[in-house]
Amino acid sequence: MSLQPAPSLPLKDVHPGLAPAWWPPAPGWWMLLSALLLLVVGIGLWFHLRRRRINAVSRYFDDALARAETPVAKIAAMSELLRRAARRIDPQADRLQGDDWLSFLDAGSKRPAFLDGPGALLRDGAFRPEADPADVEALRLVARRRYLDWMRRA
Repeated sequence: MSLQPAPSLPLKDVHPGLAPAWWPPAPGWWMLLSALLLLVVGIGLWFHLRRRRINAVSRYFDDALARAETPVAKIAAMSELLRRAARRIDPQADRLQGDDWLSFLDAGSKRPAFLDGPGALLRDGAFRPEADPADVEALRLVARRRYLDWMRRA
């Protein structure tokens, strides 16, 4: 038996198909893009709601002081607001009195403003017949900062 060569067929060169286009992307890229978009929207919404809550807390503090008519009433209102905020940090904090209360207010701050600063007015300012409006304004700045810090943290 003899081997005969196979008859030659008229073959042509193989041409590769078209390269895949970059658009539209594959489904995996769409899923990745939608996940990133959801993440960005979620982070943006979180920041928006956080800012809105901080603004509401700030307005609450300012409105409570606006309702107080006299400087002594403003001192009492600030003391009440600080005690409410302190309960969010430590449930027993609202029972502190005198220097213990002022030391608690100063805890964690870089510059003690309550025990030795304008915040010392909280010790007995609400029981005075009169209070200097400049001292009350200095106390307002310090008390507002501490109040907002505690409300943000809790």
